[in-house]
Amino acid sequence: MAITDKIYVKNHRQLASQLETNIPKGAFKGATLDLLYTGDGLAKLDDATRDRILDFAQDFLDCDCDNNPYCGHPERKFVKYLLELRAQGLGPDAIVDVMSDDYLLYAYPGDVLSFLDDAVRTLEAVESLADVEGDREMARKAREAKQALAK
Repeated sequence: MAITDKIYVKNHRQLASQLETNIPKGAFKGATLDLLYTGDGLAKLDDATRDRILDFAQDFLDCDCDNNPYCGHPERKFVKYLLELRAQGLGPDAIVDVMSDDYLLYAYPGDVLSFLDDAVRTLEAVESLADVEGDREMARKAREAKQALAK
C-alpha cells in the first residue's frame, strides 16, 4: 500500500459538516481530490481551513495533464514533499506535525517510518544495481540520497 493511501484529512468530520457533504478520510481518494480540485463548497469553510486546502491544491494538484488530478502527479509530488522533510532532518513525528500544520493532513508516524525505511531500502537496491552496471554517477546519487534519508 502506498504512503499516499495512508494520508488522511485532519478533522475530517468537521470539514465534511462545514461542506455539507460526505468525503472520504483519505486525502488522495477520488472524491476528496474532486472536491479539492473543483473547489466546490470551499466558500463554506473558515478562512484558515480554506487557505490550507487551497495550499494543498496549489502545491500538489497543479498539473496540466488531461487526467488531473488522477494522473499520479499529486501522489508523486506528495512523496517528494515527505522525502524533502526527511532530508531536512525531520523524524516521522515531526513530519506528521508539519503536514498537519501545512495542509491539515495527518498520518500515523509508524506509517511514515515504514515509508522512509522502504525508501532507504529502495535506494540501497538502486545503488547496488548501479554498481553492478558500472554506473558510478547513479550509484553516487543513490548513495547521497540514501544518506540524506538515513540521518
